[in-house]
Amino acid sequence: MPKIFLSPSTQEWNKHATEGNEEQYMNLLADRLEPYLLSCGIAFTRNDPARNVQGAIADSNAGEYDVHLALHSNAAPESLAGKLRGIEIYFDPQSRLSETLANIIANNLKSIYPLPEKSRALPTTTLGEVLRTRAVAVLCELGYHDNYADEAWLKNNLEAIARTLAISLCDYFGIPFIPPTPQRYGMVSTGGGNLNIRDYPSLEGNIIGRIPNNGAVLIYGEYDGWYVVSYRDYLGYASKNYIVV
Repeated sequence: MPKIFLSPSTQEWNKHATEGNEEQYMNLLADRLEPYLLSCGIAFTRNDPARNVQGAIADSNAGEYDVHLALHSNAAPESLAGKLRGIEIYFDPQSRLSETLANIIANNLKSIYPLPEKSRALPTTTLGEVLRTRAVAVLCELGYHDNYADEAWLKNNLEAIARTLAISLCDYFGIPFIPPTPQRYGMVSTGGGNLNIRDYPSLEGNIIGRIPNNGAVLIYGEYDGWYVVSYRDYLGYASKNYIVV
């Protein structure tokens, strides 16, 4: 299953136009994104808010991740303070996959951002979280927090932004988007054999783990006869026909 490093901003000194700061609201966004990641079968590790960007890069590179997703909001130069708007999704120009992911996110965000023409994917030659990570990386600047209109959009649409980011990751990984359901516990009931955990909700999906009969699982989502479940260190799809909720 896909695994991402989720890296909301640690820049508490970047104050918003009215109240709050970049770190605060990017972490609120990450909080809302987590249930979508789990329901879609995307495993994640979240950055340590006590560490700076160098620490986030080091922690990301210490693991095995498919994507490094950095969440930020922007601020204009002092001469243009409060005058700029827009979403900018930065990618590594040397990575086709980074550019692909950035374009998917920017295009999907057009549907919820009031100025869709200003939601763009852009190359970067300076951002370490994009250029120095082992995983495919993008950095999302989700509006200008020093602009009153962008600040209001961000604060009023955290849930919609989280949902759109999850949809974008599913598009990139080629897996179905599955909205979260209330988490439930279930017990495997196969009559004696093991139940396979797969990396796609189909019998064609690769087997990534097995759950013994009477094994307890946590259910995050449901799709076309399959549950998204976690069992020990596994997160994947298992047939709902063999799980008693």
